[in-house]
Amino acid sequence: MASDMEGVKYEEEFILNSRGLKLFTCRWLPKNTTPKALIFICHGYAMECSITMNSTAIRLAKAGFALYGIDYEGHGKSAGLEGYVKNFDDVVDDCTNHFTNICESIENKGKMRYLLGESMGGAVALLVHRKKPKFWDGAVLVAPMCKIADELRPSPFVISALTKLCKFIPTWKIIPTNDIIDVAFKVPEIREQIRENPYCYKGRPRLQTGYELLRVSSDLEQRLEEVTLPFLVLHGEADKVTDKSVSKQLHDVASSQDKTLKMYPNMWHGLLYGETPDNIEIVFSDIISWLENRSAFGNSRLEGELKSGNDDLSK
Repeated sequence: MASDMEGVKYEEEFILNSRGLKLFTCRWLPKNTTPKALIFICHGYAMECSITMNSTAIRLAKAGFALYGIDYEGHGKSAGLEGYVKNFDDVVDDCTNHFTNICESIENKGKMRYLLGESMGGAVALLVHRKKPKFWDGAVLVAPMCKIADELRPSPFVISALTKLCKFIPTWKIIPTNDIIDVAFKVPEIREQIRENPYCYKGRPRLQTGYELLRVSSDLEQRLEEVTLPFLVLHGEADKVTDKSVSKQLHDVASSQDKTLKMYPNMWHGLLYGETPDNIEIVFSDIISWLENRSAFGNSRLEGELKSGNDDLSK
């Protein structure tokens, strides 16, 4: 995941969330040029932004976009019990508040704004959109967690037992699952880089975390028609982590007028950095093309914002 930073300005900052926890944030900005649009990264479960998402952000920053990331509570360099999601709503609130503050800053007024969610981050992105349906101009959803694949989902009996135990031992790491790293990332060297990354969580899922992932993915699967923003959804045909059939279902039933589905034969879950270099080039070519085609012409939300700003200046 090593990347060339030439032409990209990288910055880090810690912020306090509404619960008083210190959260790590970072940004990748194109040097010497005005960004074409703003892109907000929602990383996957057990992952983080500054290392695992670095190559993704640099590619997009070199294409002219401004990228912003945040490590969720209990993830990466942020505060909180490692790998613990007490309430998924807190994750969504933290992302919504941070991303909204950036969008509404003076220097970012009049810019298109997109969400980029990978795996669990795809669920985060969809729920951020649900909170403010008309705020976002689009989303890129990479193998989104709208349903956990059957290969990783415990049996109904185990789920029932673990759900009851959540009330008593929510932080225990006892959910029986396969090694996600082995099934998510095709290239062995990338697997080793993730295992060596001290900011990635490698233990078994904690009980409450597992419950929250099941709760949220089930909720999303039942409410796909509520998605209204433009989106590009990408999924590997050989994904064994999130269910590709639900990405197809999202494309079919979402209320969005602008929706695109890309399925990649023989590709795994980790499309952004876990595939072979040739495959990664294909994926990013599709992502950048989709973003450029939409950010170049604006939309009614942006036109209204610019008109309002001009009206204020004329008063």
